[in-house]
Amino acid sequence: MNNTITFEIPQDILDSARITAPELKLELAIWLYAQGRLSIGKSRELAGLSLWEFRQVLSVRHIATHYDSDDLCEDLSTIEKLNTL
Repeated sequence: MNNTITFEIPQDILDSARITAPELKLELAIWLYAQGRLSIGKSRELAGLSLWEFRQVLSVRHIATHYDSDDLCEDLSTIEKLNTL
């Protein structure tokens, strides 16, 4: 079961910030990803974008994708397994 929480923001706040609700969701998704609070998959889901679109947004904003040595080892292991098939 997928629960949803509704968060109300008065329209005058959005108007004052000159931002739409979808733009605010995108900003929140980017911020949470940049802070390491959400994975790229969950961040793009929150933003309502495809993985490719979200990666493009991160690139334009010069936000590096999170990729560490564990990710590299996992990718190399996957490649080795695929090469033995």
